[in-house]
Amino acid sequence: MSLPQFDVQGSLFESLGAIAPDLFADNDKYKLFANKIWPVLASCREQLMECYEADNGRPGVEPVVLLGVLIFQFLERVPDRQAVELVKYHLGWKLALNLKLSQDGFHPTTLVYFRQRLIEHGKAEVAMRAVLAALQKEGLVPKGSKQRLDSTHVLGAVARLSALECVRETLALALEELKPRLAVQQRPEFWELLWERYVESKLDYKSSEETLQAKRRQAGNDCLRLLQCLEPCAIELRQGKQVSLLREVFGQQFVVEADGKIEPVKVHATGVVQNPHDPQAEWSAKGKGKHKKEWVGYKVQIAETVPKEEGQIGFITSVVTQRATESDDPGLEATLEKQAQMGLQKPSEMYVDGAYISAGSIQEAKEEGWNLMGPAQPSAARTGLDKAYRIETFDVSITERKAVCPAGQSSRQCSQLTEQKSGKVTYRFEFGRQCRDCPARSLCVPKDQPHRTIVVGALHETLQQRRHQQQSPEFKRQMQQRNGIEGTISELVRGHGLRRTRYKGFAKVDLQNQLVAAACNIKRWLQKLNKGVLDTDPEAFCHPRAPLMLDWPHFVGFCAAY
Repeated sequence: MSLPQFDVQGSLFESLGAIAPDLFADNDKYKLFANKIWPVLASCREQLMECYEADNGRPGVEPVVLLGVLIFQFLERVPDRQAVELVKYHLGWKLALNLKLSQDGFHPTTLVYFRQRLIEHGKAEVAMRAVLAALQKEGLVPKGSKQRLDSTHVLGAVARLSALECVRETLALALEELKPRLAVQQRPEFWELLWERYVESKLDYKSSEETLQAKRRQAGNDCLRLLQCLEPCAIELRQGKQVSLLREVFGQQFVVEADGKIEPVKVHATGVVQNPHDPQAEWSAKGKGKHKKEWVGYKVQIAETVPKEEGQIGFITSVVTQRATESDDPGLEATLEKQAQMGLQKPSEMYVDGAYISAGSIQEAKEEGWNLMGPAQPSAARTGLDKAYRIETFDVSITERKAVCPAGQSSRQCSQLTEQKSGKVTYRFEFGRQCRDCPARSLCVPKDQPHRTIVVGALHETLQQRRHQQQSPEFKRQMQQRNGIEGTISELVRGHGLRRTRYKGFAKVDLQNQLVAAACNIKRWLQKLNKGVLDTDPEAFCHPRAPLMLDWPHFVGFCAAY
């Protein structure tokens, strides 16, 4: 599909103000968007052109307009069909997107294909990069600024299925994929049975536990029969998308024993497929007890600048989409790498919570010339003791090979341990006779052990220094700057729909997250341009059916103006 001619200025900017000057004040959000944001999006056209073939087929819809529509979808939280209606009827959208008053719009599937083009050509971050570069040019995102980082969960656009439901649904999808590809004579003799059992029939949830377990074993046997039947077939059949997924799900849900009997897996590994309609959406949990959160979906890391003064606006510097089961520790590294790709320097200070803090991350940040601010997590308690002395209560000096316990007893009996596979170095300190008559023995040494032994990492002194530092009032005062990221996540969730994915698949979810971040930065930029006149509520931009809709009274007014 080729591209149409691109008119940067357009006639609407000149004509609309003359036709209806009272509709758009100087501080109107759509007029600000047209004057400040539209040129930024227009600068992306050369990158967007790489998604199209030159002089091939009929002209498509202008990609800069489509990129603007995608951003407006998350500014005003509208789906594809409603967005197309707003392009056609909403004067504010026409002004902001440089469209003529007579613009008819386009089919909603155009947005679907455009998103796919962005993903296939690696342009998912094009809007976020352009907006961030413009903010840097304006001096709103200074080099080496202070930042804060946190993560939140994102719910997938699928339901969490039981193991039996997942296997049955995967079988049904594989059968539907094979039906048009397999000739009638090529189908196995049990084909009609499987089709009736998994495609045309539904599971009865009122069945007993024994019946459900029997159906699960039956589904496992049917999976194996179908996969074995496909072995002599052509490679395009054996490696089809749904057949490959069926093979993966079978390996996760069942075990084939030596005698050929199939048994369901009792304990599933991390990252198993939860729903075949989005196999990349994983189950994860966070927290404990009544505060425990469980979800099927993804995880996202959000980093933003810390305003120099209270009341000022910070801007999002990066969004990193992760698997739901990934931890925050690699999320910090991925965030810094993403910011480097976008042309940002490492922050002077990065404020995080304890999930990002380790001795290695603190030391690495110090060597690179920046400061990672966050509380160090306490070590695990001793097994069998409710109020045991934790490792951090010991004063350990690896340099001097010396450890002092809370009771004042010291030990120089230190051994260096090195793991053969990973090369990780740890140090073990043992207290021998010092523990015999110690009055604090009951708080330190378990009954089944003769004395206390502690094992620390090579960078334990760095971690120990942070644990002492985080007790100071100055550290606690500085860490208050991290709290703002919680409000930013709430703003992204309530105002821009970050919590729930609209699409299925990791790549599409990442595209959505990048557009959400770009929309949030644009909204904050417009608020700053407007000097606080715009409502600071996260949903202030979310009023698509304002009086700018081209309804009948406005239509009559326009006819009179003409």
